[in-house]
Amino acid sequence: MTQLDQFLIRAEALLARLESILPQSNAVPDWNAATAFRWRKSGGKDSRGYLQPVAHMSAIGLSDLHNIEPQKLQIEQNTKQFVQGKPANNVLLTGARGTGKSSLIKACLNQYAHQGLRLIEVDKDDLTDLPDIVDMVAQRPERFIIFCDDLSFEEGEGGYKALKVALDGSVAAQSDNVLIYATSNRRHLMPERMSDNATYTHTDDGDLHPGETVEEKISLSERFGLWVTFYPFRQDDYLDIVAHWLGHFGCNTQQIAAAHADALRWALQRGSRSGRVAWQFAKDHAGKMKI
Repeated sequence: MTQLDQFLIRAEALLARLESILPQSNAVPDWNAATAFRWRKSGGKDSRGYLQPVAHMSAIGLSDLHNIEPQKLQIEQNTKQFVQGKPANNVLLTGARGTGKSSLIKACLNQYAHQGLRLIEVDKDDLTDLPDIVDMVAQRPERFIIFCDDLSFEEGEGGYKALKVALDGSVAAQSDNVLIYATSNRRHLMPERMSDNATYTHTDDGDLHPGETVEEKISLSERFGLWVTFYPFRQDDYLDIVAHWLGHFGCNTQQIAAAHADALRWALQRGSRSGRVAWQFAKDHAGKMKI
C-alpha cells in the first residue's frame, strides 16, 4: 500500500467522523404520505432525526369515546380553534390510566385531518430535538400537534428542560402552526417525594411558601395552558364502553347483555375498570364467539 493509499484511507475516516459531529439538515418527509408522523433517529443518540410517516393510523373516532364528555369537549374545542387559526393552548392530559387520554388525541386527528391537522409523535428521549422539529414544519400550511405520550421525567433528564423551553421559555416565539399535547399519569410530570416538603418555609403570619425544589417540579406543568384530568370509570360506565365495543365487533343486543358478568370478572382480574380494559375484553369475547 502506497503512502497515497494510506493518506486516502485516513482522510475518509476523518471525514466520516466529521460528518457524525457536524449539524446535518433533516430530510424532508413526503407530507402527502400520511396525516401522522413519528420522529425517528437513523442511528445512535447523536444521529440526526427524521419524520417517518405512519402508514396505518388508528381509525378511532370521537363517537367511540364514552363517558368522558367534559374532557372530550375541552380537547375538541381547543383543537378546533387551532385548526381554524384561532388562539389555542398546549394541552396536558393527566389522570387514571386507560381512560382515553391518548385515544382522544388520535380521534381529534381523524376528525380534523381533512382540514389540515397533522400529528407528530415524539418519544420522551427525543424531546431535545423539538427545536429541529418545529423549524422543519414552521413554514408548512398544515397545523401540527406534537404528541408526547405517557410523559414523565426523573431528576436531571434533558428532555425536561427542552420541553420547558419549547412551551414558552425561548427567546423565539412558538410557531403559530404547532401545539404540544402530552399525556401523563403524573399531574406535575415529575416524581414527588416526602423530602420535597422540607423546602417549605413558614412566615411569621403563618403563610406557607413552597421551596425551590417544589417550584421547579410544578413549573413545567404550569406552562401548559390547558389541563384536562381523567377519572376512573364507575361500573356502569365500564359496562357501557364494553357494550359499545362488542357492538362494534358485531355482537347483538342479547349477546352484549349476556356478556356483562364476564366483563366484570375480566375487570376484577385486572384490577381496573378502564376503557382500555373494556376494549381488551370486547376483542377477546367477540373473537371467541366467532370461532
